[in-house]
Amino acid sequence: MTGVPTRTLLLWCPDWPVLAAEIVDGVPAIGPVAVLHANRVVACSERARAEGVRRGLRKREAQGRCPQLTVVDHDPGRDARAFEPVVAAVEEVAAGVEVVRPGACALAARGPSRYLGGEEPAAERLVEHVAQTCAVESQVGIADGVFAAGLAARVGQVVPAGGTPGFLAGLRVEALGRPALADLLRRLGVRTLGDFAALPAGDVLARFGFDGALAHRLAAGRDHRPLAVRQPPADLAVTADHDEPIDRVDAAAFAARALAERLHDRLAAHGLACTRLGIEAVTAHGQELHRVWRHDGLLTATAIADRVRWQLDGWLSGSTGRPGARPARPTAGIIRLRLVPDGVLAQAGLQPGLWGEVGEERERAHRALSRVQGILGPEAVVTAVLGGGRSPADQVRLVPWGDERLPARPGEPTWPGQDALLAPVEPAGSGRAVGSGGAIGSGGAVGSGGAIGSGGAVSSGRAVGSGVPPWPGRLPPPAPAVVLPAPLAATVYDAVGEPVGVSARLQVSAAPARLVVGTARPVDIVGWAGPWPVDERWWAPAEARRRARFQVCLADGAALLLAVEAGQWLVEASYD
Repeated sequence: MTGVPTRTLLLWCPDWPVLAAEIVDGVPAIGPVAVLHANRVVACSERARAEGVRRGLRKREAQGRCPQLTVVDHDPGRDARAFEPVVAAVEEVAAGVEVVRPGACALAARGPSRYLGGEEPAAERLVEHVAQTCAVESQVGIADGVFAAGLAARVGQVVPAGGTPGFLAGLRVEALGRPALADLLRRLGVRTLGDFAALPAGDVLARFGFDGALAHRLAAGRDHRPLAVRQPPADLAVTADHDEPIDRVDAAAFAARALAERLHDRLAAHGLACTRLGIEAVTAHGQELHRVWRHDGLLTATAIADRVRWQLDGWLSGSTGRPGARPARPTAGIIRLRLVPDGVLAQAGLQPGLWGEVGEERERAHRALSRVQGILGPEAVVTAVLGGGRSPADQVRLVPWGDERLPARPGEPTWPGQDALLAPVEPAGSGRAVGSGGAIGSGGAVGSGGAIGSGGAVSSGRAVGSGVPPWPGRLPPPAPAVVLPAPLAATVYDAVGEPVGVSARLQVSAAPARLVVGTARPVDIVGWAGPWPVDERWWAPAEARRRARFQVCLADGAALLLAVEAGQWLVEASYD
């Protein structure tokens, strides 16, 4: 490991986890903000530091020093996503960028310094370009090697060539980024990088091991790690310009198919497949239209063409396929159409199995359902996605076939057998939710979620396994088999024929004994459990909702989920 370290330029964005939280989640970085991981502060804003918050503090101590502190959970994925535009902005000025970590990127200083008139002008140009393009403040350091350039960026300094050892000599050993080693060196009386670098290399290796020997080389300015240059992504978007504006759906569908095949061929040439498609259009009057379509599988050429046709149909006809929703029609025909593969992945997963056509049945079903969508529209075929919520209706979201299967609410359902559940295809608007089919017997016994007896005792039915906390007030399992699209009005009577009510303190006026649904004949209740109270969005009076739910077993063998709200009993669902 001999030779001279590469002259390196490193761009650093201070407090990047805080800025990423502002960019992605809208948390104002100008206020006191702290990013926590494992209950300790890993980054904080300038105002938080002014209040005494420091990295490494526990959450309670940080909040004690700054009571108005805004706490944000550490999310490396969020930091990386927010930093990508900054890296792209740097690549517009200089090539060969390496992402050191979210918030810091490095490149060889020789190229930018030669065509921008020197190292200091290159640093100023990068800082200015990032500020204008991304509205992000940054600092640049230039030195021999990535390690020294990162420390120089902290103070915005350009270290002269050959002056890196002298620059490092006065820094404290904490700059190595190895807390355990720094603590040991301090106790041995070695307090600066210069003192550490002056120790014999053989003795350092024998006393501190390989990692200590590597830190010893960094302290001496002998950083020979080559830059891992990031290759800019290939431009995979396809564009079609039309001399005659397209204002008819049939002409748009023809243009969409040709453009979709071009995009699919370009992706296939790179061994990629599209999972998220951006559709952009420009009209003759300069109006710009943009929409992103997500997909749970891999978009084939036909699937891409269908989605482009659906979107153009929505734009040109002024309809999204939903009754009552008609956005404004474009003021002129479309003269430019562009498809952008916003999400791609390697296409290796599309290959069939070695000893058989693994997944062929699923692909055949996918093609058939996609053809139905092509005829009837994207929302004609939907699947159920399970998520969080307090009632069965809240936990189910119907999404069009092939779209990204994201739950409407965070959290995982507690239904038994959910991992093996295959969401069935239902017609749009059916309002049905399919659960695990847990049974409630006529004697009042419930499945794994707990036992229902005449006295109304039920187990807690808490969620386990996923690490996602349960929704307060949610129903215990088993889940209902059928959720009614519209609850049915009902009346519950006690043994003497008086209506049963529930007080504000959740006191049942009498034991439920008889149920009347609509105009049907009364049916005796042989077992019941509840109430489970739900008091939702009490802070928003227009959206507040307060109700109590019951499970009941009837003499005819049926088991129902009831709710009482504003004094009115409702049948929400039934069990198998």
